[in-house]
Amino acid sequence: MSGWRRWATAFAGGLGAALVIGGVGGVAIGIVTTVGGGVLLGRVEPAHLRRERATARSDLPFAADLLAAALRAGAPPDRAALAVGEVLGGPVGERLTRTGRALRLGAEPEAAWGHLADLPGGARFARAAARSAEHGLALTRTLDRQATDLRTARSTAAEAAVRRVGVLAILPVGVCFLPAFVLAGVVPMLVALVHDVLVAI
Repeated sequence: MSGWRRWATAFAGGLGAALVIGGVGGVAIGIVTTVGGGVLLGRVEPAHLRRERATARSDLPFAADLLAAALRAGAPPDRAALAVGEVLGGPVGERLTRTGRALRLGAEPEAAWGHLADLPGGARFARAAARSAEHGLALTRTLDRQATDLRTARSTAAEAAVRRVGVLAILPVGVCFLPAFVLAGVVPMLVALVHDVLVAI
């Protein structure tokens, strides 16, 4: 959401709160709602970025497998990165294409593989690939290990998301039942207790 839309939405919410509550308290709550709403809406990740991150999270392990296969077939790292980037497309493919071009132009491995660093799991992937290239280790083994690690991380993130959904699904139930419990169970008991005390006096 763009800046002016975010603040317009927050202002509309604040104005609505001020009108509903009314008076000086309504104005204060309206201001707090506007500022708080604007800040919270600014922290919400846009849908296209969320989709890009999800695509990258699922494509990165596959890209590591494809790179390892291309390297095993004898392709140099720059050609392997370019080929996989063109085939894969999307956020991972674009960054791999940049990596391949940078390697072909003679960039340092750390700088070239660093194009992947802003993706989920990409920073670790880029560090491992650059380290293996700099120290002469077999890049294919590193990529195989990274593919396995990325799949494990993706599974863990999916399980955490499922658990979080379960907690969030229970929250509204608790919010509804707690006031009902207080009104149906605690308030009558307190009223009876106060009544008994007043009668005793």
